[in-house]
Amino acid sequence: MKAFFQFILRSTFATSAAVITALISFFGFDAAMLLSGVYGLLGGGTAYVSAKQISDHRELKSQGLSRREYKYIRENLKEAKPKIARLQRSLKSVRSFGQAKENLEILLTVRKIYSNTKKEPKRFYQAESFFYKHLDSLVALTEKYAYLSSQPAKTKEMVQSLKETRRTVREMGETVKKDLYVMLNEDMDTLNFELDVAKQSYRHVKQTDRRVLK
Repeated sequence: MKAFFQFILRSTFATSAAVITALISFFGFDAAMLLSGVYGLLGGGTAYVSAKQISDHRELKSQGLSRREYKYIRENLKEAKPKIARLQRSLKSVRSFGQAKENLEILLTVRKIYSNTKKEPKRFYQAESFFYKHLDSLVALTEKYAYLSSQPAKTKEMVQSLKETRRTVREMGETVKKDLYVMLNEDMDTLNFELDVAKQSYRHVKQTDRRVLK
């Protein structure tokens, strides 16, 4: 939502700049109408790019990231997106109700890590293991499981491999949950601190009320 409003704001600013540039070119410098329109488009484009650069710079400053770090994180998010799509396809191919519930939890956890990082890029450093290792392993395992489970005839070896793969998928699901917990650890600490402060304030108010009533 924030990105949408920023886009609207930049677009409004660019449109205003384009109109003003075109009017100045036409009335102030007696430029032809077509040429004034071209100048207006150039002015609007320049204003839009400038506004975006300023907005990005402020965002990076608030996140405590350099432009190089931000670019690196965005590249990792870009690489992770198709992997998550592959994970979703392989998880959805399993029809067992019990497994479907487990798969949904895994998918929701993975998406939450991705969305948190996209929203706050600095969180990437709290989930580096997920992006570098765990996501790739999870995708490979679920695709292998989906392939084996789709075979019409299964040997004893295949059945055993299915069981082992499923167990490993379940373990990897717990691993990515831990990745999410690590990512949210600071938020939980902050929440617990705020709850403690609120409890202390409540006790203080309660004690004060008792004294007044006496």
